[in-house]
Amino acid sequence: MVILENDYLVQGGAGLSGDDFKKKLCQLCERAGANWVKTSTGYGFVKQPDGSYNYKGATEHDLALMRASVSAKVQVKAAGGVRDLDGLIKVRDLGASRCGATATAAMLDEYRRREAAEKAGATSTSQSGSLGAGGY
Repeated sequence: MVILENDYLVQGGAGLSGDDFKKKLCQLCERAGANWVKTSTGYGFVKQPDGSYNYKGATEHDLALMRASVSAKVQVKAAGGVRDLDGLIKVRDLGASRCGATATAAMLDEYRRREAAEKAGATSTSQSGSLGAGGY
């Protein structure tokens, strides 16, 4: 598994834009034999314009970009910024096959709540879910 730490790659590198740099890194990882590429450690705090330190972690944009940059042989893992069940579902829908999250218990509780409501005949109300929330 290769961790890209995307929050640090926004400015790009090697003469490439941030997105082109991330694509190239994913392609190089695959060529080198990596089975996984991962958005971040979830701890990549970056100094923000307001002087605070925070991170975005997995974003929809980066997950879609990474998935499109490697073949089906390479799996994508989202890490950091996934806070709820809807965000987890969105991660799956974007093509990531694994997600690292500190909110796992809350996600499972929400799944169980929705499952029980569905069995009781209630319609489930899912929220939009957000990615890239960062922070703790």
